[in-house]
Amino acid sequence: MENIDWGNLPFGYLKTDYNVRCYYREGKWGELEISSSEYLNLHIAATSIHYGQEAFEGMKAFRGKDNKIRVFRWKENAKRMIASASGIRMAEVPLDLFKKAIWKVVALNKKYVPPYGSGASLYIRPLLIGVGAEVGVKPAKDYLFLVFVSPVGPYFKEGIKPVDMMICRDCDRAAPLGTGHIKVGGNYAASMVAIHRAHSNGFANVVFLDAKEKNFIDECGPANFFGIKNNTYITPDSPSILPSITNKCLIQLAQDMGMKTEIRKVKVDELASFEEAGACGTAAVISPISMIVDIEEGVTYKYGNQDKPGPISMKLYQKLQAIQTGDEPDPYGWIDIIE
Repeated sequence: MENIDWGNLPFGYLKTDYNVRCYYREGKWGELEISSSEYLNLHIAATSIHYGQEAFEGMKAFRGKDNKIRVFRWKENAKRMIASASGIRMAEVPLDLFKKAIWKVVALNKKYVPPYGSGASLYIRPLLIGVGAEVGVKPAKDYLFLVFVSPVGPYFKEGIKPVDMMICRDCDRAAPLGTGHIKVGGNYAASMVAIHRAHSNGFANVVFLDAKEKNFIDECGPANFFGIKNNTYITPDSPSILPSITNKCLIQLAQDMGMKTEIRKVKVDELASFEEAGACGTAAVISPISMIVDIEEGVTYKYGNQDKPGPISMKLYQKLQAIQTGDEPDPYGWIDIIE
């Protein structure tokens, strides 16, 4: 293993020793296979590359000060992958196979789990793709479930800091009766034009509005949106929003901190009333928002101190991270230890 500078890891891909794979053929899942190759041998007519039969998850494993490796809420990821598979007619990965694959790939690459205190973690990427050949538009008969890992640094190198975002009105990430509620690659492809435009204009990411009315907040790039006001944690309710596992955790933590929580439609003009705002997801946990600019309407919404996250966002962030690394008790059963 190369000498890894754990404190300066990027949030990106770094080669590890092994990945694990399992094929679905003739109506059943086979045995778990171990591979040291970073490449796939795909049929040129595989449904994943023609018709988008692809779903993935993002998870993390953490090393605690006791040196034990902790995996965070794997069952939620497994259930979401089942929902994604069902949504685009792929073979579903059973919970026991999902867990076996995660445990195996982490154990095989345990030397890549960053040390406690480095701020880094082991990113886990389960992937499910159609590998069967079809020229007509139809589901494949054969599938591949694969899991690879990569050590990643913290999303914010200089410490968690607020970012600026822009509202996009002329691109839709997903339609209300489409695939926005499942984690499939097509949603991310559909977001790239808007995200590229945001980056080109100096913004960290884009805020998507609902596709039907352009009146309500949907997603924040690849993350869920939340706003805080009057001791209440508010996050949008929409049929085209991916149910974020991080968001579920933050809702629970907010309730246990004595806050009210609301999952409901959030009108664009309500952005002016929030004391704090942020995006949440596996990568950053929380990306506090300092400013949201609605270029088309000529409106700018600003939140708190532009240089540091709001107090409630920071408290939620620190609480969740402490549970993930084992620094605080886990009363929710979110953590599993890989022995």
